[in-house]
Amino acid sequence: MNHKHIPEFAVLGHPNEGKSSIVSTLTEDDSVIISPTPGETRKCRSFPVFIDGKEVICFTDTPGFQVPQKSLEWFRNYSGPANEIVQQFILANQNQKDYQDECELFSPIARGAGIIYVADGSRPVRRDDRAEMEILRLTARPRMAIINSKDTHSDYSEEWKNEFRKNFNIIRIFNAHNATYKERIALLSSLKGIDQEREAALDDVISAFKMDWDHRNHLTAGLITDLLTICLTYKTTRNISGNALEKEEKTKLQNIYKEELLAVEKKTHEKIRKMFKHNIFHIEFPPHSILTQDLFSEKTWQMLGLTKGQLVAAGAAFGGAAGVMIDIATVGHSLGLFAAIGSAFGAGSALFGSEQMAKAKVVGLPIGGYRITVGPNRNIQFMYVLLDRALLYYSQVINWTHGRRGYPGIHADLLNAKNKKKGFTALFTDESRQACNLFFREIQKKDTGRQEIAKQKMQGIIKSFLDQQE
Repeated sequence: MNHKHIPEFAVLGHPNEGKSSIVSTLTEDDSVIISPTPGETRKCRSFPVFIDGKEVICFTDTPGFQVPQKSLEWFRNYSGPANEIVQQFILANQNQKDYQDECELFSPIARGAGIIYVADGSRPVRRDDRAEMEILRLTARPRMAIINSKDTHSDYSEEWKNEFRKNFNIIRIFNAHNATYKERIALLSSLKGIDQEREAALDDVISAFKMDWDHRNHLTAGLITDLLTICLTYKTTRNISGNALEKEEKTKLQNIYKEELLAVEKKTHEKIRKMFKHNIFHIEFPPHSILTQDLFSEKTWQMLGLTKGQLVAAGAAFGGAAGVMIDIATVGHSLGLFAAIGSAFGAGSALFGSEQMAKAKVVGLPIGGYRITVGPNRNIQFMYVLLDRALLYYSQVINWTHGRRGYPGIHADLLNAKNKKKGFTALFTDESRQACNLFFREIQKKDTGRQEIAKQKMQGIIKSFLDQQE
Protein backbone atom coordinates (compact mmCIF):
# COMPACT_ATOMS: atom_id res chain seq x y z
CA MET A 1 0.00 0.00 0.00
CA ASN A 2 1.53 3.32 -1.08
CA HIS A 3 2.18 5.64 1.87
CA LYS A 4 0.41 8.63 0.30
CA HIS A 5 -2.79 6.60 0.06
CA ILE A 6 -2.77 5.42 3.68
CA PRO A 7 -6.13 6.50 5.16
CA GLU A 8 -5.99 8.70 8.25
CA PHE A 9 -8.91 9.49 10.55
CA ALA A 10 -8.93 12.09 13.30
CA VAL A 11 -11.01 11.13 16.34
CA LEU A 12 -12.66 14.29 17.69
CA GLY A 13 -15.23 15.28 20.29
CA HIS A 14 -15.83 16.98 23.60
CA PRO A 15 -13.39 16.21 26.45
CA ASN A 16 -13.89 12.87 28.25
CA GLU A 17 -16.25 11.34 25.68
CA GLY A 18 -14.11 8.24 25.10
CA LYS A 19 -12.00 9.40 22.14
CA SER A 20 -8.80 7.78 23.42
CA SER A 21 -10.62 4.55 24.19
CA ILE A 22 -11.94 4.45 20.63
CA VAL A 23 -8.44 4.99 19.22
CA SER A 24 -6.95 2.31 21.49
CA THR A 25 -9.58 -0.25 20.51
CA LEU A 26 -9.46 0.45 16.76
CA THR A 27 -5.66 0.31 16.65
CA GLU A 28 -5.30 -2.56 19.17
CA ASP A 29 -2.77 -0.37 20.96
CA ASP A 30 -2.81 -0.39 24.76
CA SER A 31 -0.16 2.32 24.91
CA VAL A 32 -2.86 4.94 24.28
CA ILE A 33 -3.21 7.01 27.45
CA ILE A 34 -6.75 6.73 28.83
CA SER A 35 -7.76 8.88 31.77
CA PRO A 36 -11.08 9.71 33.45
CA THR A 37 -9.83 13.29 33.87
CA PRO A 38 -11.32 15.61 31.22
CA GLY A 39 -8.78 17.39 29.04
CA GLU A 40 -5.95 14.93 29.67
CA THR A 41 -5.12 14.85 25.93
CA ARG A 42 -3.61 18.21 24.95
CA LYS A 43 -1.64 17.26 21.83
CA CYS A 44 -2.60 15.22 18.80
CA ARG A 45 -0.97 11.80 18.72
CA SER A 46 -1.15 9.50 15.72
CA PHE A 47 -1.37 5.72 16.09
CA PRO A 48 -0.60 3.92 12.83
CA VAL A 49 -1.66 0.30 12.39
CA PHE A 50 1.03 -1.96 10.95
CA ILE A 51 0.35 -5.37 9.40
CA ASP A 52 3.31 -7.43 8.19
CA GLY A 53 5.52 -4.41 8.79
CA LYS A 54 3.47 -2.09 6.57
CA GLU A 55 1.33 0.81 7.73
CA VAL A 56 -2.24 0.30 6.51
CA ILE A 57 -4.27 2.94 8.37
CA CYS A 58 -3.76 5.65 10.98
CA PHE A 59 -6.03 6.99 13.72
CA THR A 60 -5.16 10.28 15.44
CA ASP A 61 -6.22 11.04 19.00
CA THR A 62 -7.03 14.73 19.50
CA PRO A 63 -7.72 17.16 22.35
CA GLY A 64 -11.35 17.91 23.14
CA PHE A 65 -13.11 21.06 21.97
CA GLN A 66 -12.69 23.90 24.48
CA VAL A 67 -14.37 26.94 22.90
CA PRO A 68 -16.82 25.53 20.34
CA GLN A 69 -19.17 28.54 20.46
CA LYS A 70 -16.41 31.03 19.68
CA SER A 71 -14.92 28.73 17.05
CA LEU A 72 -18.32 28.32 15.38
CA GLU A 73 -18.69 32.08 15.20
CA TRP A 74 -15.36 32.30 13.36
CA PHE A 75 -16.38 29.54 10.93
CA ARG A 76 -19.70 31.24 10.17
CA ASN A 77 -17.98 34.56 9.49
CA TYR A 78 -15.33 33.02 7.20
CA SER A 79 -15.65 34.17 3.57
CA GLY A 80 -12.58 32.69 1.90
CA PRO A 81 -12.22 29.54 -0.26
CA ALA A 82 -14.34 26.75 1.23
CA ASN A 83 -11.64 24.10 0.85
CA GLU A 84 -9.21 26.19 2.93
CA ILE A 85 -11.45 26.94 5.91
CA VAL A 86 -9.62 24.65 8.36
CA GLN A 87 -6.15 25.83 7.35
CA GLN A 88 -7.24 29.48 7.57
CA PHE A 89 -8.73 28.94 11.04
CA ILE A 90 -5.39 27.60 12.26
CA LEU A 91 -3.42 30.45 10.66
CA ALA A 92 -5.75 33.05 12.13
CA ASN A 93 -5.88 31.67 15.67
CA GLN A 94 -2.72 29.61 16.33
CA ASN A 95 -1.16 32.37 18.45
CA GLN A 96 -4.26 33.03 20.52
CA LYS A 97 -4.32 31.21 23.84
CA ASP A 98 -8.10 30.58 23.85
CA TYR A 99 -7.87 28.64 20.59
CA GLN A 100 -4.84 26.45 21.29
CA ASP A 101 -6.79 23.20 21.68
CA GLU A 102 -9.00 23.93 18.67
CA CYS A 103 -5.99 24.65 16.45
CA GLU A 104 -4.34 21.45 17.66
CA LEU A 105 -7.37 19.21 17.05
CA PHE A 106 -7.90 20.69 13.57
CA SER A 107 -4.30 19.98 12.48
CA PRO A 108 -4.92 16.41 11.22
CA ILE A 109 -8.05 17.61 9.38
CA ALA A 110 -5.95 20.32 7.73
CA ARG A 111 -3.66 17.66 6.31
CA GLY A 112 -6.60 15.67 4.92
CA ALA A 113 -7.69 13.28 7.66
CA GLY A 114 -11.28 12.07 7.71
CA ILE A 115 -13.38 12.83 10.78
CA ILE A 116 -14.70 10.43 13.43
CA TYR A 117 -16.76 12.40 15.94
CA VAL A 118 -17.34 10.67 19.29
CA ALA A 119 -20.17 11.46 21.69
CA ASP A 120 -21.21 9.88 24.97
CA GLY A 121 -24.74 8.59 24.34
CA SER A 122 -25.45 8.22 28.07
CA ARG A 123 -25.89 12.00 28.44
CA PRO A 124 -28.20 14.46 26.67
CA VAL A 125 -27.14 16.65 23.77
CA ARG A 126 -25.94 20.10 24.84
CA ARG A 127 -25.55 23.45 23.13
CA ASP A 128 -21.76 23.02 22.83
CA ASP A 129 -22.27 19.63 21.14
CA ARG A 130 -24.45 21.22 18.47
CA ALA A 131 -21.79 23.87 17.91
CA GLU A 132 -19.09 21.18 17.48
CA MET A 133 -21.22 19.26 15.00
CA GLU A 134 -21.93 22.42 12.98
CA ILE A 135 -18.21 23.25 12.87
CA LEU A 136 -17.39 19.80 11.51
CA ARG A 137 -20.17 20.13 8.91
CA LEU A 138 -18.69 23.44 7.76
CA THR A 139 -15.28 21.81 7.24
CA ALA A 140 -16.93 19.84 4.38
CA ARG A 141 -14.64 16.90 5.20
CA PRO A 142 -15.79 13.24 5.15
CA ARG A 143 -17.12 12.43 8.60
CA MET A 144 -18.68 9.72 10.71
CA ALA A 145 -20.37 10.04 14.11
CA ILE A 146 -19.98 7.40 16.81
CA ILE A 147 -22.21 7.01 19.85
CA ASN A 148 -20.02 5.60 22.62
CA SER A 149 -22.25 5.07 25.66
CA LYS A 150 -20.10 5.14 28.80
CA ASP A 151 -22.92 4.61 31.28
CA THR A 152 -25.40 1.78 30.71
CA HIS A 153 -27.90 3.24 33.20
CA SER A 154 -28.95 6.09 30.92
CA ASP A 155 -29.50 6.23 27.18
CA TYR A 156 -29.91 9.33 25.03
CA SER A 157 -28.82 7.61 21.82
CA GLU A 158 -32.03 8.46 19.91
CA GLU A 159 -31.57 12.15 20.72
CA TRP A 160 -27.99 11.96 19.47
CA LYS A 161 -29.02 10.16 16.30
CA ASN A 162 -31.51 12.91 15.47
CA GLU A 163 -28.78 15.55 15.81
CA PHE A 164 -26.20 13.49 13.96
CA ARG A 165 -28.46 13.05 10.93
CA LYS A 166 -28.22 16.79 10.30
CA ASN A 167 -24.44 16.85 10.12
CA PHE A 168 -22.85 13.45 9.37
CA ASN A 169 -22.64 10.99 6.50
CA ILE A 170 -22.61 7.85 8.69
CA ILE A 171 -23.79 7.12 12.25
CA ARG A 172 -22.71 4.10 14.31
CA ILE A 173 -23.13 2.86 17.87
CA PHE A 174 -19.75 1.58 19.00
CA ASN A 175 -18.73 0.82 22.57
CA ALA A 176 -14.95 0.99 22.87
CA HIS A 177 -15.02 -1.21 25.99
CA ASN A 178 -16.68 -4.28 24.53
CA ALA A 179 -16.53 -4.01 20.72
CA THR A 180 -15.82 -7.36 19.10
CA TYR A 181 -13.52 -7.98 16.16
CA LYS A 182 -16.55 -8.13 13.83
CA GLU A 183 -17.81 -4.79 15.16
CA ARG A 184 -14.42 -3.21 14.48
CA ILE A 185 -14.48 -4.55 10.93
CA ALA A 186 -18.05 -3.29 10.52
CA LEU A 187 -16.98 0.19 11.60
CA LEU A 188 -14.14 0.18 9.07
CA SER A 189 -16.58 -0.95 6.40
CA SER A 190 -18.89 1.95 7.29
CA LEU A 191 -16.02 4.40 6.85
CA LYS A 192 -16.03 3.51 3.15
CA GLY A 193 -19.41 5.23 2.89
CA ILE A 194 -18.22 8.66 3.97
CA ASP A 195 -16.06 9.29 0.91
CA GLN A 196 -15.91 7.36 -2.34
CA GLU A 197 -12.31 8.44 -2.91
CA ARG A 198 -11.25 6.48 0.20
CA GLU A 199 -13.24 3.36 -0.63
CA ALA A 200 -10.49 1.44 -2.47
CA ALA A 201 -7.90 2.17 0.18
CA LEU A 202 -10.27 1.05 2.95
CA ASP A 203 -11.06 -2.14 1.03
CA ASP A 204 -7.34 -2.90 1.19
CA VAL A 205 -7.30 -2.09 4.92
CA ILE A 206 -10.23 -4.39 5.69
CA SER A 207 -8.70 -7.19 3.65
CA ALA A 208 -5.40 -6.78 5.51
CA PHE A 209 -7.19 -6.81 8.89
CA LYS A 210 -9.05 -10.02 8.03
CA MET A 211 -5.95 -11.80 6.75
CA ASP A 212 -4.00 -10.74 9.82
CA TRP A 213 -6.71 -11.99 12.19
CA ASP A 214 -6.89 -15.30 10.34
CA HIS A 215 -3.10 -15.64 10.59
CA ARG A 216 -3.19 -14.91 14.32
CA ASN A 217 -5.87 -17.57 14.81
CA HIS A 218 -3.75 -20.05 12.86
CA LEU A 219 -0.71 -19.34 15.04
CA THR A 220 -2.82 -19.51 18.21
CA ALA A 221 -4.21 -22.91 17.20
CA GLY A 222 -0.62 -24.07 16.76
CA LEU A 223 0.34 -22.76 20.20
CA ILE A 224 -2.55 -24.61 21.84
CA THR A 225 -1.77 -27.82 19.97
CA ASP A 226 1.85 -27.58 21.10
CA LEU A 227 0.68 -26.99 24.68
CA LEU A 228 -1.39 -30.17 24.60
CA THR A 229 1.46 -32.13 23.05
CA ILE A 230 3.98 -31.02 25.66
CA CYS A 231 1.68 -31.56 28.63
CA LEU A 232 0.41 -34.98 27.50
CA THR A 233 3.92 -36.32 26.89
CA TYR A 234 5.63 -34.60 29.79
CA LYS A 235 7.35 -36.54 32.54
CA THR A 236 9.72 -35.64 35.33
CA THR A 237 12.22 -37.87 37.10
CA ARG A 238 13.94 -37.76 40.47
CA ASN A 239 16.68 -40.01 41.85
CA ILE A 240 16.46 -40.71 45.58
CA SER A 241 18.73 -42.57 47.92
CA GLY A 242 17.63 -45.59 49.91
CA ASN A 243 17.62 -43.48 53.08
CA ALA A 244 15.33 -40.76 51.72
CA LEU A 245 11.94 -40.29 53.32
CA GLU A 246 9.49 -41.91 50.96
CA LYS A 247 6.50 -39.66 51.57
CA GLU A 248 8.49 -36.43 51.31
CA GLU A 249 10.11 -37.45 48.04
CA LYS A 250 6.77 -38.37 46.52
CA THR A 251 5.28 -35.04 47.52
CA LYS A 252 8.25 -33.11 46.13
CA LEU A 253 8.10 -34.86 42.77
CA GLN A 254 4.35 -34.46 42.54
CA ASN A 255 4.68 -30.72 43.19
CA ILE A 256 7.52 -30.40 40.66
CA TYR A 257 5.39 -32.13 38.03
CA LYS A 258 2.45 -29.81 38.63
CA GLU A 259 4.54 -26.64 38.77
CA GLU A 260 6.33 -27.43 35.53
CA LEU A 261 3.07 -28.07 33.68
CA LEU A 262 1.57 -24.90 35.11
CA ALA A 263 4.60 -22.98 33.85
CA VAL A 264 4.15 -24.42 30.35
CA GLU A 265 0.48 -23.43 30.36
CA LYS A 266 1.22 -19.93 31.65
CA LYS A 267 3.85 -19.38 28.98
CA THR A 268 1.42 -20.44 26.26
CA HIS A 269 -1.30 -18.13 27.58
CA GLU A 270 1.21 -15.28 27.65
CA LYS A 271 2.07 -15.89 23.99
CA ILE A 272 -1.64 -15.81 23.11
CA ARG A 273 -2.04 -12.52 24.98
CA LYS A 274 0.80 -10.95 23.02
CA MET A 275 -0.47 -12.47 19.77
CA PHE A 276 -3.47 -10.16 20.15
CA LYS A 277 -1.33 -7.14 21.04
CA HIS A 278 -1.99 -6.87 24.77
CA ASN A 279 1.54 -5.77 25.52
CA ILE A 280 1.32 -3.34 28.43
CA PHE A 281 -1.81 -3.95 30.47
CA HIS A 282 -2.20 -7.49 31.75
CA ILE A 283 -5.64 -8.99 31.65
CA GLU A 284 -6.96 -9.32 35.19
CA PHE A 285 -9.68 -11.90 35.59
CA PRO A 286 -12.40 -11.39 38.21
CA PRO A 287 -11.96 -13.57 41.31
CA HIS A 288 -14.88 -15.84 40.38
CA SER A 289 -13.51 -16.67 36.92
CA ILE A 290 -12.61 -20.33 36.36
CA LEU A 291 -9.28 -19.11 34.95
CA THR A 292 -8.24 -17.98 38.42
CA GLN A 293 -8.51 -21.57 39.60
CA ASP A 294 -5.52 -23.90 39.56
CA LEU A 295 -5.23 -26.30 36.62
CA PHE A 296 -5.28 -29.22 39.05
CA SER A 297 -8.01 -27.94 41.36
CA GLU A 298 -11.19 -29.90 42.01
CA LYS A 299 -13.30 -26.95 40.86
CA THR A 300 -11.48 -26.77 37.52
CA TRP A 301 -12.15 -30.42 36.81
CA GLN A 302 -15.79 -30.07 37.82
CA MET A 303 -16.44 -27.15 35.50
CA LEU A 304 -14.27 -27.97 32.48
CA GLY A 305 -13.71 -30.94 30.21
CA LEU A 306 -16.13 -33.59 29.04
CA THR A 307 -19.19 -34.90 30.82
CA LYS A 308 -19.08 -38.39 32.34
CA GLY A 309 -21.08 -39.78 29.43
CA GLN A 310 -18.70 -38.26 26.89
CA LEU A 311 -15.73 -39.67 28.77
CA VAL A 312 -17.25 -43.12 28.81
CA ALA A 313 -17.78 -42.85 25.05
CA ALA A 314 -14.17 -41.78 24.59
CA GLY A 315 -13.01 -44.74 26.67
CA ALA A 316 -15.16 -47.11 24.64
CA ALA A 317 -13.51 -45.84 21.48
CA PHE A 318 -10.17 -46.92 22.94
CA GLY A 319 -11.55 -50.27 24.00
CA GLY A 320 -11.13 -49.47 27.69
CA ALA A 321 -12.00 -47.11 30.49
CA ALA A 322 -11.59 -43.37 30.02
CA GLY A 323 -10.43 -42.71 33.56
CA VAL A 324 -7.05 -42.51 35.19
CA MET A 325 -4.38 -45.12 34.64
CA ILE A 326 -1.56 -45.40 37.19
CA ASP A 327 1.28 -47.84 36.78
CA ILE A 328 3.68 -48.27 39.70
CA ALA A 329 6.70 -50.43 39.03
CA THR A 330 8.13 -51.33 42.40
CA VAL A 331 11.40 -52.77 43.55
CA GLY A 332 11.01 -53.60 47.22
CA HIS A 333 8.74 -50.62 47.87
CA SER A 334 5.19 -49.70 47.00
CA LEU A 335 5.06 -45.92 47.02
CA GLY A 336 1.37 -45.54 46.35
CA LEU A 337 2.05 -42.27 44.58
CA PHE A 338 -1.04 -40.08 44.09
CA ALA A 339 -3.28 -41.83 46.60
CA ALA A 340 -7.02 -41.71 45.95
CA ILE A 341 -8.83 -38.59 47.04
CA GLY A 342 -11.55 -40.62 48.68
CA SER A 343 -15.18 -41.32 48.03
CA ALA A 344 -16.30 -37.71 47.61
CA PHE A 345 -17.20 -38.33 43.99
CA GLY A 346 -18.01 -42.02 44.34
CA ALA A 347 -17.23 -44.02 41.23
CA GLY A 348 -16.53 -40.82 39.31
CA SER A 349 -13.65 -39.68 41.49
CA ALA A 350 -11.06 -40.77 38.96
CA LEU A 351 -12.57 -38.38 36.43
CA PHE A 352 -11.97 -35.33 38.56
CA GLY A 353 -9.23 -36.06 41.09
CA SER A 354 -6.07 -34.10 40.49
CA GLU A 355 -4.14 -36.47 42.74
CA GLN A 356 -4.83 -39.40 40.45
CA MET A 357 -3.81 -37.84 37.19
CA ALA A 358 -0.24 -38.85 36.55
CA LYS A 359 1.36 -42.10 35.61
CA ALA A 360 4.14 -42.89 38.08
CA LYS A 361 7.00 -45.35 37.86
CA VAL A 362 9.60 -46.32 40.42
CA VAL A 363 12.73 -48.01 39.10
CA GLY A 364 15.37 -49.55 41.33
CA LEU A 365 18.85 -48.13 40.71
CA PRO A 366 22.02 -50.23 40.86
CA ILE A 367 23.40 -48.09 43.68
CA GLY A 368 20.53 -49.02 45.94
CA GLY A 369 18.47 -45.88 45.47
CA TYR A 370 15.37 -45.27 43.43
CA ARG A 371 14.37 -43.28 40.39
CA ILE A 372 10.82 -41.99 40.47
CA THR A 373 9.22 -40.89 37.21
CA VAL A 374 5.93 -39.04 37.12
CA GLY A 375 4.21 -38.85 33.74
CA PRO A 376 3.28 -38.84 31.02
CA ASN A 377 -0.36 -38.20 31.79
CA ARG A 378 -2.75 -40.90 30.62
CA ASN A 379 -6.04 -39.26 31.60
CA ILE A 380 -7.92 -38.09 28.54
CA GLN A 381 -9.90 -35.62 30.66
CA PHE A 382 -6.64 -33.80 31.35
CA MET A 383 -6.39 -32.98 27.64
CA TYR A 384 -9.92 -31.58 27.56
CA VAL A 385 -9.40 -29.50 30.71
CA LEU A 386 -6.20 -28.03 29.26
CA LEU A 387 -7.95 -27.35 25.97
CA ASP A 388 -10.92 -25.71 27.68
CA ARG A 389 -8.66 -23.42 29.70
CA ALA A 390 -6.77 -22.36 26.57
CA LEU A 391 -9.99 -21.69 24.63
CA LEU A 392 -11.48 -19.74 27.54
CA TYR A 393 -8.31 -17.69 27.82
CA TYR A 394 -8.40 -16.95 24.10
CA SER A 395 -12.04 -15.89 24.38
CA GLN A 396 -11.17 -13.52 27.22
CA VAL A 397 -8.24 -12.04 25.33
CA ILE A 398 -10.05 -11.26 22.08
CA ASN A 399 -13.04 -9.79 23.94
CA TRP A 400 -10.96 -7.54 26.17
CA THR A 401 -10.68 -4.46 23.97
CA HIS A 402 -7.52 -2.42 24.17
CA GLY A 403 -9.52 0.63 25.18
CA ARG A 404 -10.75 -1.08 28.33
CA ARG A 405 -9.08 -0.80 31.69
CA GLY A 406 -10.51 -3.25 34.25
CA TYR A 407 -12.21 -6.62 34.47
CA PRO A 408 -13.46 -7.90 31.10
CA GLY A 409 -16.62 -9.45 32.55
CA ILE A 410 -16.56 -12.29 30.03
CA HIS A 411 -17.67 -15.67 31.35
CA ALA A 412 -18.25 -14.03 34.74
CA ASP A 413 -20.80 -16.68 35.72
CA LEU A 414 -18.55 -19.68 35.18
CA LEU A 415 -18.61 -20.71 38.82
CA ASN A 416 -22.23 -19.87 39.58
CA ALA A 417 -23.74 -23.16 38.45
CA LYS A 418 -22.57 -26.25 40.32
CA ASN A 419 -21.79 -29.56 38.62
CA LYS A 420 -22.46 -28.20 35.16
CA LYS A 421 -19.82 -28.03 32.46
CA LYS A 422 -18.94 -24.46 31.57
CA GLY A 423 -16.15 -24.94 29.06
CA PHE A 424 -16.33 -25.34 25.30
CA THR A 425 -15.19 -28.91 24.68
CA ALA A 426 -18.35 -30.51 26.10
CA LEU A 427 -20.18 -28.70 23.28
CA PHE A 428 -17.89 -29.96 20.52
CA THR A 429 -19.48 -32.02 17.77
CA ASP A 430 -18.94 -35.78 17.79
CA GLU A 431 -16.63 -35.38 14.81
CA SER A 432 -14.49 -32.80 16.63
CA ARG A 433 -14.25 -34.94 19.77
CA GLN A 434 -13.26 -37.95 17.67
CA ALA A 435 -10.41 -35.91 16.19
CA CYS A 436 -9.38 -34.85 19.71
CA ASN A 437 -9.49 -38.46 20.90
CA LEU A 438 -7.39 -39.55 17.93
CA PHE A 439 -4.84 -36.88 18.80
CA PHE A 440 -4.74 -38.09 22.42
CA ARG A 441 -4.12 -41.66 21.30
CA GLU A 442 -1.53 -40.94 18.63
CA ILE A 443 0.45 -38.44 20.69
CA GLN A 444 1.22 -41.21 23.19
CA LYS A 445 2.90 -43.32 20.51
CA LYS A 446 6.35 -43.07 18.93
CA ASP A 447 5.20 -42.97 15.32
CA THR A 448 6.18 -39.40 14.41
CA GLY A 449 4.37 -39.57 11.07
CA ARG A 450 1.04 -40.46 12.63
CA GLN A 451 1.67 -37.95 15.42
CA GLU A 452 2.13 -35.16 12.88
CA ILE A 453 -1.08 -36.06 11.04
CA ALA A 454 -3.02 -36.12 14.34
CA LYS A 455 -1.50 -32.76 15.36
CA GLN A 456 -2.50 -31.17 12.05
CA LYS A 457 -6.07 -32.41 12.47
CA MET A 458 -6.13 -31.15 16.06
CA GLN A 459 -4.84 -27.76 15.00
CA GLY A 460 -7.56 -27.61 12.35
CA ILE A 461 -10.27 -28.36 14.93
CA ILE A 462 -8.93 -25.63 17.22
CA LYS A 463 -8.58 -23.13 14.35
CA SER A 464 -12.19 -23.78 13.30
CA PHE A 465 -13.34 -23.05 16.86
CA LEU A 466 -11.27 -19.84 17.08
CA ASP A 467 -12.73 -18.59 13.79
CA GLN A 468 -16.24 -19.01 15.20
CA GLN A 469 -15.43 -16.74 18.15
CA GLU A 470 -15.00 -13.61 16.02
